[in-house]
Amino acid sequence: MARAGLTPERLTRAGAELADEVGFDQVTVSALARRFDVKAASLYSHVRSSDDLRTRIALLALEELADRAAEALAGRAGKDALAAFAHAYRDYARGHPGRWAATRYPLAPETAAASAGVRHARMTRAILRGYDLPESEGAHAVRLLGSVFNGFVGLEASGGFAHSAPDAQQSWERSIDALDALLRNWPAPPP
Repeated sequence: MARAGLTPERLTRAGAELADEVGFDQVTVSALARRFDVKAASLYSHVRSSDDLRTRIALLALEELADRAAEALAGRAGKDALAAFAHAYRDYARGHPGRWAATRYPLAPETAAASAGVRHARMTRAILRGYDLPESEGAHAVRLLGSVFNGFVGLEASGGFAHSAPDAQQSWERSIDALDALLRNWPAPPP
């Protein structure tokens, strides 16, 4: 019998909070059970496994981040849209480090296809339309932006910029400037 008040949604949210506190890789059904002061077995009527729990957290995080990015992008184009999008990602990662890690959790193809990850790709492609890139170059540009954002945020989170000048914020702004310049001057595709 399910414990009163425990639902898959409540457990997912509690798991996301736990991820922000202790790290996404530390989130398990057992750890979540301890948080609710119940036996792990009592959670299995709501989540199938730790992988299922992590998948649910990943889907929640992708949805939250997509909502924030969409709000930041509203009414913007060009470099203004690029910067707003980048800042939404970085701010989310800084405010929710465990959930940020969850956005990179490997999902099954059918789960990924039904997730908010599709919205992220669409928003990135919408930004790119402001740069007039050839359609054939879209996937490359989307991957580049994702790589820069994920790489910068990951290095910053691990303290990679803490012991050197200039300040990370200055490098972040310069990175956005450089991406804008690159997107405005995207090299022609090979023949």
